[in-house]
Amino acid sequence: MATLLVTTVSGCAQTKSWWSGLKEPASTDQIILGAPAADVYLNELYRLSTGDPATQAEIYADAKSASTLTPGPSANLRFALVLATPSHAGTDPQLAQRLLRQLLAQTELLTQVEISLATVYLRTADELIILGSESRRLRASSPRAVQIEDPATSKRLVTVEAENRRLRRDLKEAQEKLDAITSIERSIRDQE
Repeated sequence: MATLLVTTVSGCAQTKSWWSGLKEPASTDQIILGAPAADVYLNELYRLSTGDPATQAEIYADAKSASTLTPGPSANLRFALVLATPSHAGTDPQLAQRLLRQLLAQTELLTQVEISLATVYLRTADELIILGSESRRLRASSPRAVQIEDPATSKRLVTVEAENRRLRRDLKEAQEKLDAITSIERSIRDQE
């Protein structure tokens, strides 16, 4: 009786998915022994992005030592992802870009999730490199712009200072005349 019940229930579950057109998704991800799941990478990247400097330094050191001591696609990917993540002391987009390109040249050693992460972070590293070079260019051009504007600014400043001196002199003369007129008016009032 129990066997009949189990068979009926399992048959209903199979028939239900068949009737509704639902199928178990076929895994297109190749299985590579020892490859971490996506959430392992994502959790570490989250901790790296939101952690304090000590946590960030610990994650960086751990990823670097794992990549050095046991170099493999997963360890190298982990280190490259850490390098490509901005906002921590170990960020190095150039090295991350190089490592990610090397990894993507050997996709047969990576799972589909790892390939996706490597591709996304390669674009991030590319953008960080572009932004960094643009930032350096703007900083370098800024002193030149100041140097170019400096003579013009100095000339305007000299002109404004000369105008201020002239206005002070005119104001002083006007004040003296006003004082003289006030003095004359007092003496006229005193005489009346």
